[in-house]
Amino acid sequence: QVQLVESGGGLVQGGGSLRLSCAASGRTLNTIGMGWFRQAPGKEREFVAAITRSGTSTSNANSRFTISRDNAKNIVYLQMNNLKPEDTAVYYCAADLMGRSYYSGRKTDFGSWGQGTQVTVSS
Repeated sequence: QVQLVESGGGLVQGGGSLRLSCAASGRTLNTIGMGWFRQAPGKEREFVAAITRSGTSTSNANSRFTISRDNAKNIVYLQMNNLKPEDTAVYYCAADLMGRSYYSGRKTDFGSWGQGTQVTVSS
């Protein structure tokens, strides 16, 4: 079991930056994989980035977003730069308790989800 709590969302102007945090409890980050997804109104939840338990990260084609983690604090981050209005969505962190060695962006690889944090980017 793992509990995930996201924070750091908010309203930001286009071109700005935000850093989302996901605090995990119940498991340490070096034993599980973590991911970030987002869901805009009326759209499917889509993959943003993931990091394996060994620390290998992957992301979608959008290089403006970077996933990282602090093992000492048991927190995963999503650094988002040069934000655009189309980045507006609820952002979710997720945990893969099996600790896969590779992520291709499938939601089904992740079995535990946080409650989400809203990111709104104004034009």
